[in-house]
Amino acid sequence: MRSLQRLIGSVLLLTICAAGIGGTFQFGYNLSIISAPMLPIQEFINETWQVRTGQPLPDHLILLVWSLIVSPYPLGGLFGALLAGPLAIILGRKKSLLLNNIFVVATVTLFGFSHRPGSFEMVMLGRLLLGVSAGVSMNVQPMYLGESAPKELQGAVAMTSVIFTALGIVIGQVVGLRKLLGDPQAWHLLLASCLVPGVLQLAFLPLLPESSRYLLIDRGDMEACLAALQRLRGTTEVAEELAELEEERIFCQGRRALRPWELFQDRGLRRQVTSLMVLGSALELCGTNSVAYASSVFRQAGIPEGKVQYAIVGTGSCELLVACVSCAVIEMVGRRKLSIAGYGLMACCGSIFTVALCLQSPLPWMPYLAMFCVFAFILSFGLGPAGVTGILAMELFDQKARPAASMVCRVLMWTMLFLVRLGFPFIMEGLSHFLYVPFLGVCVCGTICTGFFLPKTKGKTFLEISEELHRLNFPRQSQGPEWLGPEVIQATEL
Repeated sequence: MRSLQRLIGSVLLLTICAAGIGGTFQFGYNLSIISAPMLPIQEFINETWQVRTGQPLPDHLILLVWSLIVSPYPLGGLFGALLAGPLAIILGRKKSLLLNNIFVVATVTLFGFSHRPGSFEMVMLGRLLLGVSAGVSMNVQPMYLGESAPKELQGAVAMTSVIFTALGIVIGQVVGLRKLLGDPQAWHLLLASCLVPGVLQLAFLPLLPESSRYLLIDRGDMEACLAALQRLRGTTEVAEELAELEEERIFCQGRRALRPWELFQDRGLRRQVTSLMVLGSALELCGTNSVAYASSVFRQAGIPEGKVQYAIVGTGSCELLVACVSCAVIEMVGRRKLSIAGYGLMACCGSIFTVALCLQSPLPWMPYLAMFCVFAFILSFGLGPAGVTGILAMELFDQKARPAASMVCRVLMWTMLFLVRLGFPFIMEGLSHFLYVPFLGVCVCGTICTGFFLPKTKGKTFLEISEELHRLNFPRQSQGPEWLGPEVIQATEL
């Protein structure tokens, strides 16, 4: 309780909000607002092409151009994930987040002026730059907050990224309602509204301290580290924590982090890398990222056109609710159980959804069952996979391998998200009522992999987790090297 009171109402709380509003909130917001103006943008594409050539664009090419507008967002995120590491080292965590808003300003300029000259290429480029911004912030924000939080609150602070993502999705869906910015003639203003979170971050984040761990370990500035710690904790009694940081700084000298490719060469990381690759891929391929096409999914399910936009808001609200619940119960239930339950329920809900789509013609109430299944699918996703997968790199790898593991995980996730965004319109058109069948197979694989490969980490320290994974990677100690404990090194050296 004392730790919780120290968090609430402190500079740390403001730091969480300022970093989150321009970080994972921005990611969730831009992930969801693209759903509302789908039809107006497709009309804009057709009209633009007709003005240029004098002929309308065929439907399949309109669908292709629309996919090329949606899919650059995760492609930009991939580039941003590769850019985040060097930025965080050279500029620091806080300055990286602030400088990252340059991409947001450039994006807003492209979106705002794309309508008048009739250029859907400007929208594509804007989505690409917005993805770069999301890729940078989603890597730097957890690093910044994790290094700013006290050790007893690091888990709770890390999970706030999931809450800000869900909050961004909900706000994006609400803003996309036709009574607000969802009017067909205001789609360019809706896309440009991402400027607001960026302005809020630029207004408040400069007033807050840099990561104390970065200041001491990376820059060697003891005075700045002490000042930052005192502001973040709201007290001058930080001698114990400062001594821990100094001990870690001494331990960092002469050590280096693993490169991303070295993860795949180390036999002692075999189980961790397998879990990270399989569950990281499953997170993006399980079907929840079709939220950008949520309006099409609900129309396919037979929901009346006037109720589609409110059904979309309902999906985001469910995700926000379950994100808060997951943060509250993850330490009590455990990561492994939550992930297994989540993927298992998703497989069940997806199966019922497919049956409901097939029976919607003879049974008039089936569309509402299908809509309920979509809600339950999202709830199941937020309950386990969404929160658990995000902290795999932090818990399964020691500090020697953690930075490289985080980069590999983010690059993998952005790549899979790009493939889903590019291919989902064609999956929906080609499979029709069976559009979720491929995702069901992914959910089943996620359940099996979690059950057989993911170790129990509930209530264990990083040292205990490392010992357990070493035992699993080397069942017979004689076949593997003696485990000497995890190395502690400079976390951002890549």
